[in-house]
Amino acid sequence: MKIICIGRNYSEHARELKNEVPTEPVFFMKPDTALLKDNAPFYYPSFSNDIHYEAELVYKICKNGKSILPQFAHKYYEEITIGIDFTARDIQEQCKKKGLPWEKAKSFDQSTVIGKFIPLSKENVQHPLQFGLDINGNMVQQGTSSDMIFSIDQILAYVSQFITLKTGDLIFTGTPAGVGPIKIGDKLTASLNNQKLLEFDIK
Repeated sequence: MKIICIGRNYSEHARELKNEVPTEPVFFMKPDTALLKDNAPFYYPSFSNDIHYEAELVYKICKNGKSILPQFAHKYYEEITIGIDFTARDIQEQCKKKGLPWEKAKSFDQSTVIGKFIPLSKENVQHPLQFGLDINGNMVQQGTSSDMIFSIDQILAYVSQFITLKTGDLIFTGTPAGVGPIKIGDKLTASLNNQKLLEFDIK
């Protein structure tokens, strides 16, 4: 199982981090050891003092695919949830300054949280998809799938040119504006179309 993450897929988020808006999908990968599920708590790692949350729509691949055409991409996913991509922002900045890869800032253990998956059907999920993240009862992020620079179908078509997608792979589709730090004691709650799919504590 692979975790494929799309970066800078919301123009407002790209601007808040002072990044250029991409002209093609930007992606990176995480190992399966980065996964945190079943509303288990996230334990703040000792190697960072500046962990940031990034709430994202997450799709699960339902069959193998290579060089997928955009018009057929919708056949490769059936379920969706909300996820949190945690970033050790202090380590990321150190890597940027040295021109080094960011894996240790993005791919550390339990850095990738997923909620409960639900079927992605017309009867179950209305489009465009609306999602949000609360911390301690306060809304900190709100997003809609219509604001994504690259749709999930465009993402799958692009990524599958380089990497074969397999059943069970997870696609994180990028985060809207509003990212920020977490602290021990926080409770994070994420919802999709007003349906709560994820709730966990920072310890």
